[in-house]
Amino acid sequence: MSSGQAKSCCSCGCLVSTAISAIFLWLAFRILTPTCSIENFDVFALQKTPNNNSIHYDLKLKNRNFNKGIYYDALNLTFYYKPNRSNFPVGNVTIDSFYQGFWKSTHRVGDIEPKGVNLKNANGDAVFRVELATEVRYRSPLWKTKRHSLVVGADLKVNDQGSLIKGKGNNGIKLSSAPGRRMSWISVGGILGTLFFIHSL
Repeated sequence: MSSGQAKSCCSCGCLVSTAISAIFLWLAFRILTPTCSIENFDVFALQKTPNNNSIHYDLKLKNRNFNKGIYYDALNLTFYYKPNRSNFPVGNVTIDSFYQGFWKSTHRVGDIEPKGVNLKNANGDAVFRVELATEVRYRSPLWKTKRHSLVVGADLKVNDQGSLIKGKGNNGIKLSSAPGRRMSWISVGGILGTLFFIHSL
């Protein structure tokens, strides 16, 4: 084998090694925020259920990371009624902190007693809003992150039978955050640049 061929093979080997290292680093540093959704939302006052003015909710939390668990601090849920585009808070719920494993989903269900509004007077479809606020930490087999704020919300449209109007495919309503600052990848880019530099020597 000539020296030129040897150098070419060495360069190819270094490139493959760098690519593999980059993939492992990307997987190690990549963090996906949990998906939060309301799967069911039943307003019994609109269902004309006698002596029952409560609201039943089903909150689903999904960890989308296949190699990181999530520590949730206490979750604060606030519910609003939105007649005429105005927000009237009707209830608040605190869910205890917990840990969620890799690629796991969990549900938190409960009931609230609306305050300050008579839902039996609602006509036709009604619109509510739910907002969730908490802080989360991500844990991989080797490290744990600092706390990250998670603040999401969604409008919930309920039909005249008091049941949640779901999305396509009868899916729940996903809670989302307002556009804001995303995770910085500067540190990852710096590491990858360093790898390329080392392999180029």
